[in-house]
Amino acid sequence: MMSGMTSHLQQIGSRLFGFWRWYLRAIVLIICFGALVPAAPRAMLQAPQTVTTVQPQLCVHSRLIDEVDEWKIQRSLELVREMGADTIVEFFPWAYIEASEDHYEWGQVDRIVRHATNQGIRIIARMGLVPSWARPQSSSFTTLNTLDESHYEDFAEFVADFAARYAGQIDQLIIWNEPNLAFEWGYQQVSAEQYGRLLQAVYPRAHAANPNVEIIAAGLAPTLEPATSPAGLNDILYLQALYESGAANYFDALAIHTYGFTHPALETPAFERLNFRRAELLHDIMLEYGNSNIPVYITEMGWNDSDRWAYAVSPSERIAYTLDAYQLAANSWDWVDKMCTWVLRYPAPTFSYPDHFTLLDTEFQPQPLYFALQAFGRGETMNEALWLPAPDGE
Repeated sequence: MMSGMTSHLQQIGSRLFGFWRWYLRAIVLIICFGALVPAAPRAMLQAPQTVTTVQPQLCVHSRLIDEVDEWKIQRSLELVREMGADTIVEFFPWAYIEASEDHYEWGQVDRIVRHATNQGIRIIARMGLVPSWARPQSSSFTTLNTLDESHYEDFAEFVADFAARYAGQIDQLIIWNEPNLAFEWGYQQVSAEQYGRLLQAVYPRAHAANPNVEIIAAGLAPTLEPATSPAGLNDILYLQALYESGAANYFDALAIHTYGFTHPALETPAFERLNFRRAELLHDIMLEYGNSNIPVYITEMGWNDSDRWAYAVSPSERIAYTLDAYQLAANSWDWVDKMCTWVLRYPAPTFSYPDHFTLLDTEFQPQPLYFALQAFGRGETMNEALWLPAPDGE
């Protein structure tokens, strides 16, 4: 009986030995094959670059914070420089950087700043998204956009620390994004007065941390939502309410979001219409409240050429309308400092209409609009940019 048990144990031991032998062989093979895979391109800094452009308003909103590979950050910024834009708007989420209270992870921000500086590109930083520790703990439902007033000082501390760390490199900070939408306000009732109090909390601390900082009031979502809507509030009405709350004392510049949707760039603005020149109505509110001396940054603008979205235009219309918009700003909107197209590139495809806002695809292939804006930045015609013969008579 003992002999049979010994034999059985020997068989088990032999099987286990055989399993581990093949397991170790598999590990060795994986390591060997892994060694054959080319390493990701290295992102070595070049000699310092400068941006050459004849259109100083040209700017683009990027999405670099979610890039895993550093070389993709570098390549994106090279293409921004080559397009002729000397400024980007980039999102730096609080939730990414201070995921644990008082513990900062600056690595990704440092990479973006390092490569932007190397390419001669200035950064306007957009601040937002709330870490879990700073969201209401008693509520049954919160989102990354839920910021209770009890945590305004925590957000202000983060902004101040950011402003101090990047003083001289990033001196323009947008506080929040589209607070006139319930989605962007944590699905709470939107309130210009509450947003004004957020600016009031941030402003003195940021200026104490970096005396040269420019606090920028958030771009509002173009929307026609009435005051009774749970989804948000008309951007014109919201900006009026923000000024009425006394918030003008707590921002140094104003961001504007203005999209063309299906309308041409030069179409006349109207309160009940969402089109590109709606920005003029927002500027009129600034004039009404005697705030015309501060800079304006259009931090999101553009058209979409998806064939599966109701608010899109054709590819040729997208190019024509965008160029008309930039030309209008260059000729007539001397109150606009920068006009930033949404969006340079997404780190991964969305497989939906947002992909048709991009200037570069995920493989860094430029869309036709990229070349059109590059020609605009160089003072060239589209024919010169694409090496086409000029039409007869030109």
